[in-house]
Amino acid sequence: MKPSRILVATVGAALVAGTLTHVLSTGAQADPVGAGSYTTTPAGPLPTGCGTLSTNPRQFVTANAPAGPVPTNDWWSTILFKKTDCAFGEPLHAHPVSFDTLPGGLGLSANTTPQISGTGTGVGEYHFPYVQDLQVGVAGLNAPNVKVDGWTDWTVSPFWTDGARTLRATIGHGLPFSYYQVTGGNAQLTVNAPQVWSNSGAAIGFTANGHEYAAYAPAGATWQVSGGTITSGLAGKGYFSVLALPPGDRAALATSLGRYAHNHVTGTKVAYAYNPATSNVATTYSFTTTARETGSAGTVAALYPHQWRALTGATPLTNTYVSARGTMKVLAGIGQFTTSMAFQGVLPEIPAVADNAGAERATLDAYLAQVAGNPADFRGDDTYWTGKGLGRAARIAEIADQLGNTGTRDAALNAIRTRLTDWFTASPGKTSRLFYYDQNWGTLIGYPASYGSDQELNDHHFHYGYFVAAAATLAKFDPQWATTGRYGGMVDLLIRDANNYDRGDNRFPYLRDFDIYAGHDWASGHGSFGAGNNQESSSEGMNFANALIQWGQATGNTAVRDAGVFLYTTQAAAIQEYWFDSRDANFPAAFGHKTVGMVWGDGAAYATWFSAEPEMIQGINMLPVTGGHLYLGNNPAYVRANYAELLTNNGGPPSVWQDILWEFQALGDGDAALANFRNNSGFTSEEGESKAHTFHWIRNVAALGNVDTSVTGNHPLSAVFSRNGARTYVAANITNAPVTVTFSNGWTLQVPAGRTATNGAYTWSGGSAGGGTNPTPSPTASPSPSPTPSPTGNPSTRTLHLQSNGTLGGTAPAGTAPVASAGGTNHDGVPTNASVFAASGLNVTRSAGTTTFDLFVDAGSTVANGTQVRVSYDLTGDGTWDRVETYRYFATDPAPGWEHYTTSVGLSSATGTPGNLTNGRVRLEVWNAIGNGPSTVGTGNQSVITL
Repeated sequence: MKPSRILVATVGAALVAGTLTHVLSTGAQADPVGAGSYTTTPAGPLPTGCGTLSTNPRQFVTANAPAGPVPTNDWWSTILFKKTDCAFGEPLHAHPVSFDTLPGGLGLSANTTPQISGTGTGVGEYHFPYVQDLQVGVAGLNAPNVKVDGWTDWTVSPFWTDGARTLRATIGHGLPFSYYQVTGGNAQLTVNAPQVWSNSGAAIGFTANGHEYAAYAPAGATWQVSGGTITSGLAGKGYFSVLALPPGDRAALATSLGRYAHNHVTGTKVAYAYNPATSNVATTYSFTTTARETGSAGTVAALYPHQWRALTGATPLTNTYVSARGTMKVLAGIGQFTTSMAFQGVLPEIPAVADNAGAERATLDAYLAQVAGNPADFRGDDTYWTGKGLGRAARIAEIADQLGNTGTRDAALNAIRTRLTDWFTASPGKTSRLFYYDQNWGTLIGYPASYGSDQELNDHHFHYGYFVAAAATLAKFDPQWATTGRYGGMVDLLIRDANNYDRGDNRFPYLRDFDIYAGHDWASGHGSFGAGNNQESSSEGMNFANALIQWGQATGNTAVRDAGVFLYTTQAAAIQEYWFDSRDANFPAAFGHKTVGMVWGDGAAYATWFSAEPEMIQGINMLPVTGGHLYLGNNPAYVRANYAELLTNNGGPPSVWQDILWEFQALGDGDAALANFRNNSGFTSEEGESKAHTFHWIRNVAALGNVDTSVTGNHPLSAVFSRNGARTYVAANITNAPVTVTFSNGWTLQVPAGRTATNGAYTWSGGSAGGGTNPTPSPTASPSPSPTPSPTGNPSTRTLHLQSNGTLGGTAPAGTAPVASAGGTNHDGVPTNASVFAASGLNVTRSAGTTTFDLFVDAGSTVANGTQVRVSYDLTGDGTWDRVETYRYFATDPAPGWEHYTTSVGLSSATGTPGNLTNGRVRLEVWNAIGNGPSTVGTGNQSVITL
């Protein structure tokens, strides 16, 4: 066995105190991509590993391995990189089995006992470390190193030879079986603390180091046992398999799992499909098998929690495995399985529903004025800190555009354009701010590099995600810049380097940074740690996925968009399971934390590479906070629990990164986050943040409420929020033509060209995009829609009609809007799943009368529905409801056809005093207070309210 290994923190994460930069000593030679370019001239430090690895990354690859660039950043990359061991690499944590490559063959570990340290409020971690149970090999094998004979989407085939003997193994994520081919000698199992409990013919069952295994030789072969050594001549056929049995299930040796022993897995492949109409991502995980013997078809797979929770069309066995990711459930006799996950949607930015008037707007304008002269505020010149500055500028551009502040918007866009154009140009003689393509490694490295992005190929998705996201913002306003003939091709190269979405492109490995089966990214390029590979900032990985959605949508590249949706949706589920453990189901019970800063191959840690402060341990998986990070709010109760742990571990409120933490807190408790900001607004902003963005985010999330995961839209740039039972529907249209977004509950939202629109509790319409203006005048740019927010109704009209898009306005063709079922629960007086209609910018002098309405309602043939209405007035548009009127519910009949629900039912309750509307707002909520079925309310020229 190898000596035990101790984890040593190296500079390998997204963020440390300081900057590693490399200045080129020779001028670059440019290879053009549209108007941009990169260099193929060595431009600084290159990937380094064992021996000549920097110039020959295929020195540990056999002639049988696939052509093209070698994978990096994978769970098994250590046996290619060999960063710390120039012969064999470090343990490989595949789950439910871990492996180690040794001179005599492949070691196996099925450790089910976590090692936990530092529980409580301080830094802590848990690991299921590699503890060898047995070694699988060939009698007499003593190989000088291990090579890679092949790989597929989540399997790898290590290969050993000492000149006289060979061993080829195939191992993979989720494979309880490992498969072997041997020459030159007998198959040999060297077992720790052996106990053979079954030996019949070609199959043998035994306990190794307290864990149960079975080995399967070909028909006609037998196994011989001598102490701790088990051998077989394999009847001269040269193949066998080893199965790690589910704990306590010896019967699986011959029945539920053993029958598939000779269907060797020889290939794995993922296929995903995003359906915008249903906002669903279907992912199929396929296995190719080669039948070495006759028997049952198919194979065995153990599924991670993020997979079995979303499984469709199959039922797992009762057999389960213990793993570092929680319980793994088993499917047997399969050739594939499919998961189905809802894509909740992303936004370019949170809409300005509460920042349009009065003191709130003045506060935000003041914050924007502070950053207008330096919107990017670049803190460094390497790829990571450049990216952080680009991200800051993109947020400012989006906010300023919403508010019609074109000067600040254009300053931010100019900062993005200038810096990206510089980085995307490798002109002769240039010595920094350029990208270098290395054909040997199949990678694009930006120089100055940082945090091992050059020598270790770390963090490319972290760094480049900021570049791509900023480019997506710029593309909406300057589409010409983003064309393939200009700089769009360079953006695409960055995407392909970090996570190549095109299997036919052999310049880069397929999905380099994304572990397809594990469902999340890995940050380390070499993965050479005793604990396996690792990733710290899952949220920066999500920043990359969101960037692909935004860029694909802005440029019309559906392949990029769909790849982004797949990465985003899958990883959002994985983060909830493995970084947050939001169901309290996966972390060991004694660990004592509700979140981790880092996930390792064999466990996780409440820690970071760079700080022991709880604010940063928890905050590193929250930043950057953007409209693409709404997944952080998918479980509001968990958000509150996460923040509560921060307060406990920190011994009080945060003293650093307050902006990041309060923006996260707002997704679970917006009012508390807003109070925190207002009471402590003198904090120092995190390096990629600004007070303008922090205030805008917290103030508007507090107004919108929680992310509503029960409803999805048929447009990728859409989201739904809910506050006090009232929903707000949001969608961004960055094209030059209006779109209609339909939500899964039947609600529709009309979104003008180049606008973000909301309806429901709040309505805002503003912004410019989709063929918008180039802040630096260009004859190719087309004019943008006016960014000035406009009222949804006639500012002086007292009588308003309900519109199908959720507004209150003039007459329109007759239509309908859904009113959800009360679900058999009494909601009298409490709007629940309400359909909301709103108008803003209203200037109406109060008359002597009261509110009146006449609503066309119908429950079809449903019996005993009761439809109810609440009308709210914000008299000055300052975000406060000054007058709220709740009317008694109206019992609809079970005969199809419209009925009239009017104010004659009488008031149930009223608060506040009526008054004049001066740039005011009105909201009408319609819901079913009682009943078991849905209803319908008429719109257009039917239902009407008189203020």
